[in-house]
Amino acid sequence: MKILNLYAGLGGNRKLWANKHEVTAVEYDEKIAAVYADYFPNDELVIGDAHQYLLENFDQFDFIWSSPPCQSHSSFRYNINVRYRGTKPKYPDITLYEEILFLQYHAKGLWVVENVVPYYEPLIEAKKIDRHLYWANFDLPEPEKVHKDKIRSAQIPDLSAMYGYDLSNYSIPNKRQALRNCVYPPTGLTVLQAAEKEYERNKAQ
Repeated sequence: MKILNLYAGLGGNRKLWANKHEVTAVEYDEKIAAVYADYFPNDELVIGDAHQYLLENFDQFDFIWSSPPCQSHSSFRYNINVRYRGTKPKYPDITLYEEILFLQYHAKGLWVVENVVPYYEPLIEAKKIDRHLYWANFDLPEPEKVHKDKIRSAQIPDLSAMYGYDLSNYSIPNKRQALRNCVYPPTGLTVLQAAEKEYERNKAQ
């Protein structure tokens, strides 16, 4: 399959995919992208705006994975930072729903959009898998679960071991946040395997 991996980050979702597919990754942060490039040298890496890249290239891929920015939707930010600590509230970033609707009505291939569980009722129904919500046009099975409290309290060494990244030689300002933003690799693999099965099923029809 030709796969588009948007808002790629460090590549947590990509970690266990091996190299049997042709992957194009898009990440705007050059320091984060440098880590991705080192761990996945076979992928084509685009440093730029994932939202715009999707709009211009969506029809060139068999499977699209998108993980738009999640901070403005986060229940943790709303309940802890805004309500408890007095952090100034912000508009939810509607990029998330723009991409879901765009893919629903325009994408011919397979796609999945991943984001956090928000502080509000999701505007479009999704499937909850452990700490995150997933919107997709194929069936998603239940992967191995990760206890959310373990993630929330974990520090850099724990997260590095959990996700399989050693960031000690990289100059990333907030390494803990970069690791926390990762999709748990076994979940990423489970989603890919479901997409592979659907792709083969569609080819056989």
